[in-house]
Amino acid sequence: MNSGSLELLKLPGIFLVLGKAEPAEGSEGSSVDHFAFRAKDLQATKAKLAAAGVPIVREDPREIVAMFPDKVKVEFYAAPTLGVPLEHYHVHLFTSDPDGLRAWYVKHFGATTTAQGNATITNVPGVDFSFRRTDKPQAATKGRALDHIGFEVKGLEAFCKKLEAEGVTFDTPFRDVPRIGLKIAFVLDPAGTRIELTEGLAGR
Repeated sequence: MNSGSLELLKLPGIFLVLGKAEPAEGSEGSSVDHFAFRAKDLQATKAKLAAAGVPIVREDPREIVAMFPDKVKVEFYAAPTLGVPLEHYHVHLFTSDPDGLRAWYVKHFGATTTAQGNATITNVPGVDFSFRRTDKPQAATKGRALDHIGFEVKGLEAFCKKLEAEGVTFDTPFRDVPRIGLKIAFVLDPAGTRIELTEGLAGR
């Protein structure tokens, strides 16, 4: 679908927003290494990816990892009981300080954390986050093939004022963009992840 000059792919729980830009580095090596979906039929998903010429770079019985064009890494997990063919699952961040980054999302975005076995699951309504420690410096996402992640926010202007008061770094301040029917701001997390905040996208 289109919204003004934006082209969007709509999937359960997520919009993928496509934009034209100069060739850039992929998601590996940045703070957002990949994002993931649950797939009702993992083998059928694998077959579709293969038919489309998308290489599978890792696989086991419960998951596959594909490398999409422009080196965007996407993970797919088997979820046979899913009610739809595909559903957004999580965003996976690499950082030297996973506990600190998790705490940042808890403080500023109201994320909750729960333990599942040896894993700590961090959730903001609509998406889970996974955090992995790495000693290798990771690049910021801005300007890469996977440029940013995003949240739809009710009452965005007030939310931005809250973030400003808390000292959150803004890449682009709050603005109303009538030509695309959205209110928008961009902030940066401590790992360099560019985060788009919108109001008005959910109604699409």
